[in-house]
Amino acid sequence: AEVIKRMEEVLAYTPELLPVLKEAGVVDSGGTGLVEVLKGAYGAMLGKEDLSEEKPFDLVSGAKPVPENLPVNADRADAQDGVVSSGEISTADIKFGYCTEFIIMLEKEYTAQTEEEFKAFLESIGDSIVVVSDEDIVKVHVHTNDPGLAIQRALTYGSLTRMKIDNMREEHNEKVILETEKRAGGSLKAAQVSGMSVDKKPEEKTNKPKEPRKPVGFVAVSIGDGINEIFKGLGVDYLIEGGQTMNPSTEDMLNAVEQVNADTIFIFPNNSNIILAANQAKALTEDKEIIVIPSKTVPQGIAAMINYVYDKSAEENEQFMTEGMHAVRSGQVTYAVRDTSIDGKEIHQGDIMGLDDKTIVAVGKDIADTTIELVDAMVDENSELISLYYGRETSGEDAEAVAARIAKLYPDVDVEVHEGGQPIYYYVLSVE
Repeated sequence: AEVIKRMEEVLAYTPELLPVLKEAGVVDSGGTGLVEVLKGAYGAMLGKEDLSEEKPFDLVSGAKPVPENLPVNADRADAQDGVVSSGEISTADIKFGYCTEFIIMLEKEYTAQTEEEFKAFLESIGDSIVVVSDEDIVKVHVHTNDPGLAIQRALTYGSLTRMKIDNMREEHNEKVILETEKRAGGSLKAAQVSGMSVDKKPEEKTNKPKEPRKPVGFVAVSIGDGINEIFKGLGVDYLIEGGQTMNPSTEDMLNAVEQVNADTIFIFPNNSNIILAANQAKALTEDKEIIVIPSKTVPQGIAAMINYVYDKSAEENEQFMTEGMHAVRSGQVTYAVRDTSIDGKEIHQGDIMGLDDKTIVAVGKDIADTTIELVDAMVDENSELISLYYGRETSGEDAEAVAARIAKLYPDVDVEVHEGGQPIYYYVLSVE
């Protein structure tokens, strides 16, 4: 109890230890998590099953003193008892608005000099920089106004995973709203910007009757309105919104599982960064059998769903779907946000890039030409079908024109065009 009491005191004081926390009007998130873990363990020992209504220091006695033996910033005038009120900080005071985190899976030589150069680059575009590396990975944290620059530079060292970008100005504004409501005697439960939603008032909630439980259900991560419709047409019960910087969490997965009333649920992550969250949801689900098909791209997820056979067992379908998924090669066509050099290719801001499952294989100035070059790198003598899913910034006419060129180049291969509606990527494509 004394340890938890002291930890909460120091947690409330963390804005005085790190200026960026003070700017954002928040306490340290990792410290908050650690405190919650220990409070949960202590509450369990006392027999308290639900700590959701516990207020700070309810588990331990005593008033909250000012922490001892901790450094004090000179500009501590806006803090009371070690706590900074976000209402006293304007979003204009937040110099760099996006908290950007990711892990680089190294694919090239990464020396101490390389790391210093990388850090220097990050310092030129932001602050609150943390770069920690070992032989295989580099963990990166930076506050910046242009996350894309950090990401593009990181891609020169390897592929990225665990990408997370939070808008600190929005989080700050939401915190101000919460504090204002609290002072007014109201409450906003689960209020959130960046992945949270405001609960409805009691009179707004509806009790929709559950459909009868069925043997099998499907959950998929999707990236656009057109892709959503394709998955729905294939029989997917619940779609989770994903995308370049929107990696669903384990909680999102668990919520999706709860919404699907089925004995067995297949999950299609459709992104390598989301497979871990799906597996964690599987481990935490007790009343349903969860089968994660480890699809890394949307085309893989679509191919897996197409290979489902309704009169076969879940185990047989897991095999069919996984095999079908691996028969697909995926590609993406997008644009460069800055000048860089990757795998010997010189890339300039605004260039069109074609990426396959592993790397950038085509760079050009024209979307159609680059798409053709990407397809050419992906097609082999065994290819039978090319599917084009055109994005939000591409017209159906342009997509049909590209498909006609592909069909002329590969007369023995079928070519299909679908509206994907995805942002960022002009085309998502697959070769089977």
